[in-house]
Amino acid sequence: VVSSVVESMKEHNYARYKIAGIAVIDKEMTGKYIDGVKVVANMENAAEYVCKEWIDEVLIVTSGVVQYPKELIEQFTETGVTVHLNLAKVQSVPGKKQFVEKIGDYTVLTTSINYASTRDLMLKRLMDIAGGLVGCLITGILFIFVAPAIYIASPGPIFFAQKRVGRNGRIFKMYKFRSMGVQDPKKEAKEWTTKNDVRVTPVGRVIRKTSLDELPQFWNVLKGDMSLIGPRPERPLFVEKFKEEIPRYMIKHQVRPGITGWAQVNGFRGDTSIRSRIEHDLYYIENWSLGLDIKILFLTFFKGFVNKNAY
Repeated sequence: VVSSVVESMKEHNYARYKIAGIAVIDKEMTGKYIDGVKVVANMENAAEYVCKEWIDEVLIVTSGVVQYPKELIEQFTETGVTVHLNLAKVQSVPGKKQFVEKIGDYTVLTTSINYASTRDLMLKRLMDIAGGLVGCLITGILFIFVAPAIYIASPGPIFFAQKRVGRNGRIFKMYKFRSMGVQDPKKEAKEWTTKNDVRVTPVGRVIRKTSLDELPQFWNVLKGDMSLIGPRPERPLFVEKFKEEIPRYMIKHQVRPGITGWAQVNGFRGDTSIRSRIEHDLYYIENWSLGLDIKILFLTFFKGFVNKNAY
């Protein structure tokens, strides 16, 4: 069965998918190769592999004598990965959104927490590009006034770049106006900004309170690292910490991170409850629409820029 699945994928869908590996669930074959593709996992560690290696999608095809691994499917669903099930024996499977499509020779039932049509994704990206261009223009104008103030308060670079985890686990540099004194990057990456943080300069407090420090992220939006709307990206160190502590935390990485999001317009910004923030992020992903994005943009203008938790 495995050999025929790999052959089908290469013949019909190889341009669409890159096969990351095979998981064999009815026998131990980890480390071996099937038609040039490595067996990377078994029943026990398949979900862990998917999460660790940031796999985007999983195709499950079983032989006539092997039942669908319901517990494993539930584990996949918890990570937020898109799951495709061969329709030959599907009875009932868990999932937020489901639809039928063709993958290789197989008609599959696809389960995804954040499915969106190609048209919707294109419109969202066009909105990001338009907003990114306007945002970069505004940033350039304000730079004339903000840059001297930042330098006078603390000589050094005007911009601050920090590694964040984006869609599908890709690491990118997120940009801000620098609001703190120049620090050791290794030390800074491990510390969380708290109220009355001594590292923040007087000018920094003003631009953080008014969210002016976030404006350079419009460049990240134009580059495609981020979106105007989406879950806020986190530092790699904290991602490793939170994924062990908070159920379904990794689902937020199934979409592009945003400058603002549903959590932020509901007050969960800065040093606030991570669990509540994730609950709002998951609500956004599960209920995403262009209308919801527009609503969040509207709310951001009225209560997202100035926030008591931004310090």
